[in-house]
Formats: sequence, C-alpha cells, structure tokens
Amino acid sequence: MVESVEELIKAHEGLEREVYLDIENSSPVPEEVVEAMLPYFNRKAYGNPTLTHKPGWEAYEVIIKSAKKIASFLGGKNPEEINFTPGETEANNLAIIGTALKKRKEGNKIVISEIEPLSIIHVCEMLEKYGFKTEKVPVDKEGFVNLEKLKEKIDKDTVLACFSAVNNEIGTIQPIKEILEIVKDKNPDIIFHTDLSDAYGRISFNVREIPVDLATLSSYKILGPRGVGALYVREGFRLQRIIEGQIGTQRLWPGVENTPAIVGFAKASELAFQNFEQNISHMKRLRDKLIEGILGNVEETILNGPTGEKRSPDNVNISFLKCEGEALTIELSLKGVYVSSGSACTRRALQPSHVLIAIGRKFEEAHGSILMKVTRYHTEEDINYVLRVIPEAVARLRKIYGSMGES
Repeated sequence: MVESVEELIKAHEGLEREVYLDIENSSPVPEEVVEAMLPYFNRKAYGNPTLTHKPGWEAYEVIIKSAKKIASFLGGKNPEEINFTPGETEANNLAIIGTALKKRKEGNKIVISEIEPLSIIHVCEMLEKYGFKTEKVPVDKEGFVNLEKLKEKIDKDTVLACFSAVNNEIGTIQPIKEILEIVKDKNPDIIFHTDLSDAYGRISFNVREIPVDLATLSSYKILGPRGVGALYVREGFRLQRIIEGQIGTQRLWPGVENTPAIVGFAKASELAFQNFEQNISHMKRLRDKLIEGILGNVEETILNGPTGEKRSPDNVNISFLKCEGEALTIELSLKGVYVSSGSACTRRALQPSHVLIAIGRKFEEAHGSILMKVTRYHTEEDINYVLRVIPEAVARLRKIYGSMGES
C-alpha cells in the first residue's frame, strides 16, 4: 500500500501547475497565519492559561484577545461567547448534545434540514437511542428549506432546531433569519443552532441582527489551521458540558487550550474579513467563470445548487454524467488539479451524497459530482488551467467507460 501511494505521489512530479480547490476537506495555511502562530510554540504564551505564572498569564491574555476578535466579526458582545473546540465536528456535538441534556425535561424533538452536515445528522441519530426524535425538513431542488413543512414540524416537544446558514456541499445560502423567526414564533423556548462553518468569512452574518442561540465556526474553512473551531453561545444561555476534565479558560471544553491554533484561527479570521467586499467579489468572479466554463464546454453536466446571489461565493459543485467522481478526482490530481467527489465524509463508503439525493439527483448523477471551492488567493490563470484540464480528463474517462460498455 505504501509503495502504491509513493508511486501515485511520484506521478505528480513535473506538473505544469497545481491548483488546490479542495477547501471543503482541508486547506493550505497562508504564510501570515503561520507567522502569527510560530511565537506561541516556544517563545511566548506557551504556558497553561489557568496557571498563575508569566507564561500562563500570557496564554490567558492571547486566548481572550483571540476570542474577542472572533466574536467581533460575528457581532458578538464579549469573548466569553466564543468557546474553542478542536473543530467543527466537536462544536456541533457540543451544541446538539449539550442542548439535549439541558432541555431533556422540556421535550425530546430536534428539527433539522435534510441537508445538514453529517456531524449534525449523525449526532441526532445517536440521540434517538436515548429517547430523542429527529424530524428532517425537506428541501427543494436548489437546497432551500421548505418553510411550510418547517412550520408543520415545530411543536411543543421541540427543544432544538439546527439549520446551517450555508450548505457545505452545494453552497445554498439559507434564509436563516426567516427560519429563525418561524421557529421562535412557534415556540420562543426552542434553542436555535446554525452551523456557520461555510458562511463565516464568505457572507455577512451578524448574531445581533440574526439572534441565533448557538453557532459553529471552523478554522480551516477560512484557511486557518486544522484542529481548532469554536461554538458561539449567546450570552445568558447556559449550555451543558458534554465532556469532563480539567477546566481551563473554556468552561464548555475542558483541557489545556491549543494556544498556537487559536491564534492562527483569529489571524485567519482577520485576513478573511480584511477587504471583505473585494475578496467576495473576486471569489464570485472566479466561481462564475469556473461554472460557466465547465457547463459551456463539457457536455452532459449539471450544476448542483443555486446560482448568483443565492449561492456561496466560493462554491462550485457539478455532476458529470457518464463519469465516476472518484476516478475523476484521481485523473485531475495527476494534472495538478485537486478537488473532491461528493461529500468527503461519505466517499470512503462509496455512498452518494445525502445532500445531492435530497435535492433530487439520481444515484449516478450524485456519484459523478465534483466539489470545488475557490479562495481569495486563486487567480484567473488558475481557473484557466482548470478549465483546460477538466474537459480533457472527462473525455478520457468517458472514452474508457464507453469502451468498457462496448466490451
């Protein structure tokens, strides 16, 4: 196995260009972020922030400053509303299980959309073993929540509603304010959680204008370091802790804080919101160029998700008919274009994306999907190269599949 991996990596030597578009699953970290993190490994603030000595005080100060910075980009009131976790998955677990434990005497229903990330769906399914019920609200062909069905799902037993602001796979920007109002009008005591991992740094979202109770953030999805995320918890709401251990500055997530990663998360946030409108305009231009270039030059392709202002500025998800997604990712990788097929969380099981099935795609259409995400660092030349490589790769695979079918 090691030898085959080494051979695959070696096959990439001498590439004309490399274009990394798999931001959904990991991301390169900009030099500015790396430089911001480096001092906190061994030169300053390397202590445990709960301890009463200089390195500990320094660590405490930098963690609070980082939390304050991130809170400010959300429109939050204070740094205590930001609770750092090891990532998006842990933040979603904390939000859902913590609320379920806190509200279990009031009801047992959780309402989510059909296209929530698996770190939400799987947690809700796990809670069903302990007496909770999950109601999934259907979506339309572009991934928008059916608001009339939502109204029907909310009742007196509902304790939690989870709706992501932006879908991670197809880029649908949900009308979260309207969804929140529907939920709270039906029952103001329902806790409202939104996963902002694919919204933070890409669309404007202010927790004072859209007063959600809980919101998940991811570092790597804004080009920060892996291994850190955060859960925004509205001031005044006491969420139940779900793991136990040494309590540090983060009451809801015990253990010694990862100071360098937290600093990197804050720096990545700063860069994401620096020249925000200019960055978003740049990403939209590259997104649209990629979508139009593929749909206009490759036959039998389908755009998954909405267009224009209804779509996240970074998201491109296209199904290539008569083409298998995993094979296409390998073919493109050999040309230096790095993408993912379908949902990263399901591809190892060779199952089609639950998101694409929910919006009405057939299994073969879902299996032929490719997800790409652009950033402020990508260039016109990068997209031109991708648009040159993709038609060639698709044609080659279709020819192979065609010849296999004939035989």
